[in-house]
Amino acid sequence: MSVHDDLTSVQRALDDLFRSVGRLEQQLGGGLEIRRVRTDADHLRESVALLREVSEGPGAAKRPALVTISDAPYDISLWTDSDDEGLGARDRHAP
Repeated sequence: MSVHDDLTSVQRALDDLFRSVGRLEQQLGGGLEIRRVRTDADHLRESVALLREVSEGPGAAKRPALVTISDAPYDISLWTDSDDEGLGARDRHAP
């Protein structure tokens, strides 16, 4: 199955869920529990919509470019004016 087919299947299941929640809401009233279920279903619908956008977007099939990090040591002059984390500057004492 392709991603598009899977997303379509999930969308159909969510549509069924929304219809069922609507029927339950009519039978049980609008209590806190049914509102939580409706809110959760809304979040699922939004999440599936985001997945659909990502899967159909222009860069859907592209992988991010890898960045190569050299194994060579850093130039020590980069750290001359830096503070040691949590310890302060080298020429001063912590309070």
